[in-house]
Amino acid sequence: MRVGYGLVGPRRERHAMAAGDLDALALPIGDDGVVIGVDSENRPAVLGVNRPTPYEVALIGGLWTAQVLALRAAATGARVAVETGRPQAWSGLAQAAGGGQQCVTLHEVGRVPPQGASAGSPVLVIRDCGMRPPRGRVVAGPWQSVLTLLPYLSPTAPRLLQQASLVGVQRVSPDEAEQIGRLMNLPRGAVDSLPTLGDGVTLWCTTRDRQFVMTQGTDAETGLLGAARRID
Repeated sequence: MRVGYGLVGPRRERHAMAAGDLDALALPIGDDGVVIGVDSENRPAVLGVNRPTPYEVALIGGLWTAQVLALRAAATGARVAVETGRPQAWSGLAQAAGGGQQCVTLHEVGRVPPQGASAGSPVLVIRDCGMRPPRGRVVAGPWQSVLTLLPYLSPTAPRLLQQASLVGVQRVSPDEAEQIGRLMNLPRGAVDSLPTLGDGVTLWCTTRDRQFVMTQGTDAETGLLGAARRID
């Protein structure tokens, strides 16, 4: 034994490889965040909502998808504040999430208090305020993302979509699909597919990128929220 240095370990030759062989290495590392489903190639699709910079998401879709996102964000350690005019639709989820800890809180529209988000305690604010959500008192900031749920394309939607860092679109009418296509610069194939999307399928997009994602509930999520559905 060497004093202060512990036991002498086994001697091995150094592991070395040619620089040209480095491209053959691959590490199965994906983006950090909430797994929101699988893409068209059955690979996990991840939404990074815990960020050091402001992040706004607009979802034109159903309550079921927003609630799955809330549960999965809470499972990553984020606190979820829900601003809603229909607390009865969220009360069961708030009671079930967190295993007895209050990680999902419900607030009346316009009554969300400051959340004190930080790197150690990130926050996701979900605004479920109907077709014409008022401007929120609590906005996106460092470690605090905001997701605004719209059941359909409303007169306020163009402003929200233009401000959002990411937009999710579920099944909409052909007229709504045309409007969304113009706002988000979608190709014709994506526009034509929007009125035919199945329950649980969402087109997540920006003006430059887009990806279809299928969200399927786990056994626990299905037991709490029921099967995937577009209409509440």
